[in-house]
Amino acid sequence: MARVVKVFRTLRNHWKKSTVAVCALSYGGYWLYGKHCDNLLRREACLKAKEYGHQLIGSQERLKKATVILNPAASSGKANTLFEKNAAPILHLAGVEITIVKTDYEGQGKKLIELMEQTDMLIVAGGDGTLQEVITGLLRRPDQDKFSNTPIGYIPLGSHNSLSPSLHLLSDNRVQHIISATLSILKGETVPLDVLQIKGEKEQPVFALMGLRWGAFRDVASTIRKYWYLGPLKTKAAHWFQTLREWPLVREVTVSYLPPNLRPPDLPVQKPQRPNLLKRIVRRLKNYWNPPVEEPPKIEEPEKWEEKKLSTHELCIHTHNKNPVTRRIYDSMAISAEPDDFSVSEFITVGTKKEEDPSLFTKASSQVEASACMLHLPEGTAGFYNIDNEEYEAMPVEIRLLPRKLQFFINAERRDQLLQEVQ
Repeated sequence: MARVVKVFRTLRNHWKKSTVAVCALSYGGYWLYGKHCDNLLRREACLKAKEYGHQLIGSQERLKKATVILNPAASSGKANTLFEKNAAPILHLAGVEITIVKTDYEGQGKKLIELMEQTDMLIVAGGDGTLQEVITGLLRRPDQDKFSNTPIGYIPLGSHNSLSPSLHLLSDNRVQHIISATLSILKGETVPLDVLQIKGEKEQPVFALMGLRWGAFRDVASTIRKYWYLGPLKTKAAHWFQTLREWPLVREVTVSYLPPNLRPPDLPVQKPQRPNLLKRIVRRLKNYWNPPVEEPPKIEEPEKWEEKKLSTHELCIHTHNKNPVTRRIYDSMAISAEPDDFSVSEFITVGTKKEEDPSLFTKASSQVEASACMLHLPEGTAGFYNIDNEEYEAMPVEIRLLPRKLQFFINAERRDQLLQEVQ
């Protein structure tokens, strides 16, 4: 008993050191428990992957080939470790023959895709920038019609993963998020996604899955990191300081656009059965004695562009890939513009919300659905666009929608969640 009293007396006399020690032990225990939970998730995922690997294949079949474009620099250089620990073992155990190609510098993904040979699936391991490079390189190929049918898997390893919520289950645990994305590739369920083709006057087109963003909120968002020392107040501080330097922060732009196109019916999954021999003979005889009359070629009507002048704090041209399972009558992209009459306090409030989700727009914003549009900026306009969170110099551009151009792997549970949101 005397020894216990002595221990408590020592702790009381050195309460500062005792407090620090308790905090350190608590944090260490919490960290070790998190690592243990991550290992359990990896073990469970590997067991599921082994089930795929043990499936028998026919004598004439071969292992599926996958080409992985990995950006080791994503997520502040942690992407390579995240992939090797959480995604690579699952793909190997599932019996997938993978070829890993790592990028060494910005823009290399486009060049690598131009040299890629035919593969059963393409896997992009990185963030928004890596994904945009890959689809841009893919759709710039002369044989892009053939390669655009290749299913694409997306493993979110970057600091910005805008497309991930549209395809994968949401999770605060990064390991679980990566594992879920990798397993969805093995299950093989896909969803078609729209693509935006963005073309300047001289340069080659750039392709985007989410959209183009331009305006004051985008400009302020690019400066928020400078105020890291303000902690949770850095977002509001960045917007407030910007209003002190310049106000009002209004952008002038002229938008020409085409109305949306009616979505054609989905193609049948299976080809219709071939008619029997007798029916084919009868059909050929009918065509011989009464040849079908060729219809005259349809005269294409000139495109009717509509023009709209906008004065706005923020302009965004985006796809509907945020919920790709929504059934729509028209194939279209959305042209959204915030009003130009925000007060300073409203500008700061709206900007703080947009930092969390740039796709959010206020009720007062205007929105037009279009199949194509052209942005005409006033002369001398400086600044930058954000195209899928990548920075490009602002210039007059033409944007066209490529409806359901690419096939991406999607988690079946996430698909059900998105369908429930629509209902």
